Formats: sequence, C-alpha cells, structure tokens
Amino acid sequence: MKRKLSHLWTLLTLIFILPLVPVMGIGALGDLGSLLGGLGGLRTGSGKTVQARQGYRTDVQIVDGDAAFDTAAEVFALIGAVGTYWRVWEMTIPAQQFVHWGYGSPATPMNQGYMFFYAASAAAFDVGVVRLLQENARRTRTVPVAELADVGLHGLVAAIADPSLINKNDMVALPEKVEYPLVGEDSRIAIDYRPDVLVVETQAAFKIPITVYQ
Repeated sequence: MKRKLSHLWTLLTLIFILPLVPVMGIGALGDLGSLLGGLGGLRTGSGKTVQARQGYRTDVQIVDGDAAFDTAAEVFALIGAVGTYWRVWEMTIPAQQFVHWGYGSPATPMNQGYMFFYAASAAAFDVGVVRLLQENARRTRTVPVAELADVGLHGLVAAIADPSLINKNDMVALPEKVEYPLVGEDSRIAIDYRPDVLVVETQAAFKIPITVYQ
C-alpha cells in the first residue's frame, strides 16, 4: 500500500511539475531530479545550489550604440519630421548578459539612476518626447518602457559648452524597471524620439542608467 501511494505521489508530482519546466528554464528531464531533490533551492546536476544573478549598475551613452548609432552625428541625422517617432539609437545585448533600463530603487532615491538627453543646435534645443524601448532579436516585439518629455532632461541654455545635467536634484530619475522582462542576448534596448519642435542640430548627447546581469 505504501509503495502504491509513493508511486501515485511521484506521478502527481511529475504531472504538476513538468508543465512548469520550460517556464523555469530547465531544458532537460535530467535536471528534474535535481529540482525535486533541492527543496531548499534550485540545484544543478552536481548538487550545487544555483545562485541568483547579481546586477551591476552602469550607464549607456551614444558611444555604446550599435555601429549605425554610436556617434552624435548619426543620432541627430536620424531625427526626421515633427510628430513622428524616429529610431535614433539602439544597442544589441552581448553574449551572456541581461539588461534592465534604469538602476536602483525609488526607496533609496540618492542611489537610483538619473538621466539626461538632448539634441540641439549651437543656440537652441529640439523639443520632443524620448521613448525608451526594449525589443526582441527578430524585431517582432517592441515594448515601450518609458516616455519622457525632453524639456526636463537637459539644461536651459544650449549655447553653453555642455548643457548636460549633472545635479541629481535637477535630473529625472530612472530606477530599475523590474516590472519589465530582462532583455537578453541579441535583443536590444533602443531609443525612439518624436520631435515637436526642430532646430538644425549640431550636437546630441545622453546618459541613461541600466542594470546589467551576467
């Protein structure tokens, strides 16, 4: 009787666990035994506990973009007519990395990420909306993560040597966007820009926080 109950319990466990296997990223049935045997946490086939990835904080700038998006001249040349969103920057995630836009948490505001963005002539700024995106490798799914009016993302005077913002009290916060899926290898993070007022741009720059897991 005990043996029959044991077999029944094993069968029920497999029925309920197997549908979860692809979701949990366990690709081989051989790993199922490790999962069932590691009630205190997910373990590898060797019995070692799999540690959660630890993210580190960094920022992306124009120079971090893919080949067609890694200079200021390329970025502002991609800004087209007013009222339309234009892809002005994108970065492909390298091997063995996962990325979220933003870093830190609003719970610790001085330790979260802050950003600036501008496109300008020698005397005035473009005025528009910055859209932060994540996109899969095949470009069949694009997810907007944030939309921000750029009037709050730069200094007041374009004619000064550098209109970038550096004081956190003047900048827009971008904490880690944990409510969105991680962006994996060969997928992209990207920026679309919708100009509402255009100038003849001669400069562009941004610094936007991200969290990298590897």
